[in-house]
Amino acid sequence: MSTLPQPLRDPAPMLAQVLHAWGGHQDLWVFGYGSLIWKPDFEYAERRPAKVHGWHRALKMWSRINRGTPERPGLVFGMLSGGCCQGVVFRIPAHEAPAVLERLWQREMAMGVYDPRWLPCQTPHGSVKALAFTLSRRSPSHTGVLSEEEYRQIFAAATGIYGTTLDYAARTFEELQRHNIRDRALERLLKLSRR
Repeated sequence: MSTLPQPLRDPAPMLAQVLHAWGGHQDLWVFGYGSLIWKPDFEYAERRPAKVHGWHRALKMWSRINRGTPERPGLVFGMLSGGCCQGVVFRIPAHEAPAVLERLWQREMAMGVYDPRWLPCQTPHGSVKALAFTLSRRSPSHTGVLSEEEYRQIFAAATGIYGTTLDYAARTFEELQRHNIRDRALERLLKLSRR
């Protein structure tokens, strides 16, 4: 039986920093670009399509629990610097935000991998500053460049406590389509699973 990986960093101080930066005086915005789009796991007052410049969605983060195991890691999305990312922003009423952030931390930050950042998001009703979970290329959880064959093997075999990498990628792709968001890189990757 495999040993569960240890968090890279203690997530608690990062949550404290985010709470301090938010300040609690206005509603909280959260940017979703992967599974948060189709499974936010929190109540929200409003959802808008949104675009972030300077970052892009990439299936380049190792998952050794949720979508894989330590022996056979799977993949999940990270937001890497460069390019542009379309997703959605969620508005959470100020009085509910601390509890929502606690739950988000348990889900997204349990391993301390992501770098939470406040990013300007363009929406049809103006710009908002939203919390986004980004990934550093220096992180040991960043895959670096993967070959088509490596993606095929991961899609064929990687499974974690929440299911397969392939299902995760396909669900995200379907939800992006539902929101009229085209992700050509993800489209190309998913075609590899059918060859």
